Amino acid sequence: MLSSLDRDERLQLMKFVCSFAWADLEVNEAERSYVAKLIDRLELDEDETGQVQAWLTSPPEPDDVDPFDIPVEHREIFLKTMLEMIAADGELDPAETENYNLLSQLVR
Repeated sequence: MLSSLDRDERLQLMKFVCSFAWADLEVNEAERSYVAKLIDRLELDEDETGQVQAWLTSPPEPDDVDPFDIPVEHREIFLKTMLEMIAADGELDPAETENYNLLSQLVR
């Protein structure tokens, strides 16, 4: 599933993941751990990993996270991954849930 993403799509996915991690204005340790595991699953290289780490330090710009840029054939992958992200810390923050619901509505 994730293996079907090319380099740009993997980075786009991680940009969304990081923006979801920032939804409640902080990135906690469980969310960082999930991101680290996802980096491994996606087999990101050193430069890509550095970019993701930067997004964990400072969130991606809102204009860089556009649901309409998600390729149609990968929208379910993105939605599934966002669900995993918001569940990573065992808490369903209202801001994260709202972001997921909005993303789901926009891409379906």
